[in-house]
Order: sequence, then structure tokens, then C-alpha cells
Amino acid sequence: MIPKELAHKIRYIQIVTSRVVNNVLAGEYSSVFKGRGMEFDEVREYQPGDEIRTIDWNVTARTGRPFVKRYTEERELSVLFVVDISASGGIGSTGRTKSEVAAEICSLLAFSAIKNNDKVGLLLFSEGIELFIPPKKGTSHVLRIIREVLYYKPRGRGTDIAQALEYTGRVMRRQGVIFLISDFLAPDFSRPLGLLARRHDMIAVSVNDQRELELPPLGLITLTDAETGARMLVDTSDSQFRKQYARQTAARRQALDRLFSSRAVDHIPLVLRPAGQVKGGVQYVDDLVRFFKSRESRR
Repeated sequence: MIPKELAHKIRYIQIVTSRVVNNVLAGEYSSVFKGRGMEFDEVREYQPGDEIRTIDWNVTARTGRPFVKRYTEERELSVLFVVDISASGGIGSTGRTKSEVAAEICSLLAFSAIKNNDKVGLLLFSEGIELFIPPKKGTSHVLRIIREVLYYKPRGRGTDIAQALEYTGRVMRRQGVIFLISDFLAPDFSRPLGLLARRHDMIAVSVNDQRELELPPLGLITLTDAETGARMLVDTSDSQFRKQYARQTAARRQALDRLFSSRAVDHIPLVLRPAGQVKGGVQYVDDLVRFFKSRESRR
């Protein structure tokens, strides 16, 4: 039995994200995620304007009249959310943790997927594989995915993206769409990322809190690594220290961009913002719409 507070949170996410899907993301998802290819539908008599290359020469030769082959797009896709639930997901300086935002993103994309008759599944990971839910259809299935991202208690605290990608490659045998959602604070995972991106349509969604990217001048504070427990006392009133910290985080993000670009993986960088800066009660709607439009223009 899940806590009442969590049930209300899941219901809130369902209502708000469904509204956004219908009002803002309608048509965006289906225009950029295509099916596995074209499937033969029928042969019919040639009509003016039909492509010459679609003529079925065998039927044309038998009947003495030109006939063309007709195809329909095989629309149904399998979409898998590979979500990092390591201890660093509990960070949140703006009223929401990174794990809560991950659930919100999954909700937006999952409701977009089932609206287009696609299947959705979930893989949760930390320093090991925590939970795998095979892709299925239906609203109740999406609600289960949201619940698990929010409520699942991981056994591990660290992050092993390479292992998660290798496991994904074993369970996703047919071509699909994979959303890898993490803060990407992990050891090298470039090789399994490249191998998986050759077979699947991969999109990386990086989720960071604004305080992970730049420090405010708060004087002496203790920074704690959520995954290892390591602690460090720093003086944030030192402007040179803050600038160095900002340069290091910027360099890490640039390296991540180069990695995704070199493996032909699309990247949606998200930064947690205060609630007052959020559109329509849901974070990152603008970021997702911008991604969809950019991807559609490239296609």
C-alpha cells in the first residue's frame, strides 16, 4: 500500500501532464518518433500523380494495366525509460528533487507515447539493475511507471550507467526508442552507449540542480557526496573558488555534449528551476517542445 501523499502526487502528475500532452505536445511526439519502417498494404491500379518507382511490374505485366504497390507506416514503437535512481537523485534545492523531475519527464513522454499507441517500459538502475518493467500499453501501466520512479527504494547508492546500458541491450532486442535519464555523474560509459545507439533511437536527458552547476556566496559550508558520503568544507564567499567550481561543472557538461554528439545520441539538458519559473505547473515543457521541433527540422 503506497502512502496517501504519494498517491496524491501521482494523481497530480497524471492530471497536469495529461493536460500538457493534449494542449502542448499534441502532434510533436508522433512527428519525430517514427515506426520501424514501411509495411506492404495493397496493390491498386495506377492513378495520375503516383510515383513511377512504386509500380508493381509483375502485376502490370499480367494484367496489361499499370498497378502500384501501397505501403503504410508500421507505427507502433517500444519506448523504454532507463532511469538513474542513485542517491544523487534525492538532491533538490528548488522544492523538487531530481528523482521527482525524472518521474515528471517519464510521465510527459509516456502519456505522449500511449496516445500514439506505443508501448512504454521502465528500467531503474543505481550501481546495479534495480527493476525492469517490459514495455506495455495502457494508462494503468503508465501510472505504475510513475509510481516506481517516485516510490522505489533502491538497494544501491552509486551509479553504473555502463551496466544499465549493457542490460538494456539484452532486453531490448527489437529496435525501439530509449530515453536515458540521469545526472550522468558516473564513470565512463561511452562504449556501451555507442553500441546501443547503433541499434536504437537514443535520447539522453540530463537532470541537474542549479546548485550543482554554480554555488551561491553562503560563506563556509559542508558539501556532501550523496553517493559516497564524502564531505568537504568549502568557503563559498571566495569568488575565485566559485568561478573555478563553475568552470569545472561547465567543462563536465561540455564533455558530456561531445560524447553524445560523437555517438549520434540526442541530448536534452535540464536544470531544476524554482517553481515560479515553471510553465503551466510542469517543468521543462519548453525544453521538450524545443527538442521536438529541432529534431523534426533535422528529419
